[in-house]
Amino acid sequence: MTYQVAVAGGGPVGLWLAAELRRCGITVVVVETRTERDTRSRALTVHPRTIETFASRGVHQPFTSEGVSLPGGHFGGLDTRLDFRRLPSPFPHTLALPQERTEALLEQQALELGATILRGHEVTGLSEEPDGVRVHIQAPDGPRTVEVSYVVGCDGVRSTVREAAGIDYPGTDSTVLGWLGDLVLDEPPAPGHSRFGPDGILMAVPMPGGLHRLVGTVPRDITTDWPGELTLDELRENVVALAGTDFGMRDPVWLSRFGNATRLAAQYRHGRVFLAGDAAHQHFPAGGVGMNVGIQDAGNLAWKLAATLNGWAPGTLLDTYHAERHPVGVNLTETSRAQVALMTAFSPEGRSLRDLFSRLIGALPDLNDQLAAQVSSLAVAYPPPAPDAHQLTGTRAGDLALDDTNALDDTNLFALLRADSYLLLDLTGNPDQPLHHLTRPGLRVHTGTVHAPPAEWAGIRAALIRPDGHVAWAGADSHDAALVNDLTAALATTHRE
Repeated sequence: MTYQVAVAGGGPVGLWLAAELRRCGITVVVVETRTERDTRSRALTVHPRTIETFASRGVHQPFTSEGVSLPGGHFGGLDTRLDFRRLPSPFPHTLALPQERTEALLEQQALELGATILRGHEVTGLSEEPDGVRVHIQAPDGPRTVEVSYVVGCDGVRSTVREAAGIDYPGTDSTVLGWLGDLVLDEPPAPGHSRFGPDGILMAVPMPGGLHRLVGTVPRDITTDWPGELTLDELRENVVALAGTDFGMRDPVWLSRFGNATRLAAQYRHGRVFLAGDAAHQHFPAGGVGMNVGIQDAGNLAWKLAATLNGWAPGTLLDTYHAERHPVGVNLTETSRAQVALMTAFSPEGRSLRDLFSRLIGALPDLNDQLAAQVSSLAVAYPPPAPDAHQLTGTRAGDLALDDTNALDDTNLFALLRADSYLLLDLTGNPDQPLHHLTRPGLRVHTGTVHAPPAEWAGIRAALIRPDGHVAWAGADSHDAALVNDLTAALATTHRE
């Protein structure tokens, strides 16, 4: 079988990318070195924007039904936790869900949609040509080559794809270690338990299946030396020193150490080769954001690859992947470093800084909201194409409640989004509006009005929503002819005639 896209790496990022491509009719093969899913769950937290992304494809319910809902998250392990319940989202919470289950659900989707997943296969190199890429693979029965139009490296911090493409991965080596244990606690603490002091930091997170994750660091972990694998005895010693009890810990399913090495790919695109997830950015896992940012990478890239391959996008569209997602990676690595500084501020001066910052989060709701929106990726906004664009342009569109003039039932925006096309929201309430004559491949129209529009949507008469849920254009002109002209100009940058 021939494929249009090859994805190296069958973790959550690669699997979501493959599923999105298949929703657009693109043939895709996922090459994964593991013969079966890893039962150790590096990622545990599913953030609100990721749940929204799943909801925009109607596949969020298995995640929300299995995950443990938590009302917020932490920033730097501060005593005052971020309150996600204030977020403008239908999912104002995080989900504690082991990565193994996230992968299983995403793999099921990708397979049902027709993706090919080659387990026990390894990408060993690439040969890029003007009209495609030859992907060299080591299969169980020997080497083979697959010819595709594009390759995406979702193959982690040691990415073979990144190395083969010659993309630099600058950054800093690890100077701080953290540790974690997924295990049974006979006497568990309350949900959201955390403890910080001169002797270290400890956090406890409930997991499905009766498990808890204990994660933390102690002063001796501020080191460049690797002390060997974490043992249950060392974990117990650390936890007792920090909490005064081991919470009745037993039956560990995973013990691990991790570091704060921080790197960011210099380019997210090199010709026909792209990077997403950990292949593009490495950082300390503070706040559980890594997998979520990677899934957003995949969501940004998939529809652009599909629109290009399906022929309705302008040739410059693929350039916007690096332009939009690399700044997100910069923000991710900077925020991660800032959280490491707070989590290891064991000195008296450091503890005073933490106390001050913690009090400010509790006293200033706007600060809570800004940090929560940043951690959850709800605050991500892409640069508008023109300086005079409406302020909504580039921002995430919330799940607007819509009246449908062509149906008896109301609906919400997420239910209307599709991976294979833009959505034109005609909010004039006029089904005969000339906007409807601006037909294009990769464009659908919905006519209706917004129930109780958010303040930023006041006066909007039409909006163009990208497949990933970001606003490509918004128009508030009261004159129909001017509105049509503005939209025509916008479509010239997003669609071929």
